[in-house]
Amino acid sequence: GTSRDVGRDKDGKITRSPIRICLVVGGKVKKPGKRGRKPAKIDLKAKLERSRQSARECRARKKLRYQYLEELVSSRERAICALREELEMYKQWCMAMDQGKIPSEIKALLTGEEQSKSQQNSSRHMKAGKTDANSNSW
Repeated sequence: GTSRDVGRDKDGKITRSPIRICLVVGGKVKKPGKRGRKPAKIDLKAKLERSRQSARECRARKKLRYQYLEELVSSRERAICALREELEMYKQWCMAMDQGKIPSEIKALLTGEEQSKSQQNSSRHMKAGKTDANSNSW
């Protein structure tokens, strides 16, 4: 609460001191000033050790984060190299075809597709023949 010391001076006049705000908690008078909870007396060594431990953990997290980022960068660089090689191969194929030559790789792809198509067609004909034979058997 607020308190104002009221008293009398030596001539008998009433005197008042300036207003002071005091807080009485648990029988202790607390002076105004910093707001909020005042920390209890913390062991300085324990506080320093907690700070050091926190710094160690922070450095470990930072190290892990940098390792992860470095691995990510190296994997992306490898992917870029592979794509560049593939692009170069396609460029060479295009240059060969511009000169009227069909690269052996493309021939292999085309003949592979033709073989797979012919195998699919022949298997369809065989299945169709079996169903025709089965349908006529009764």
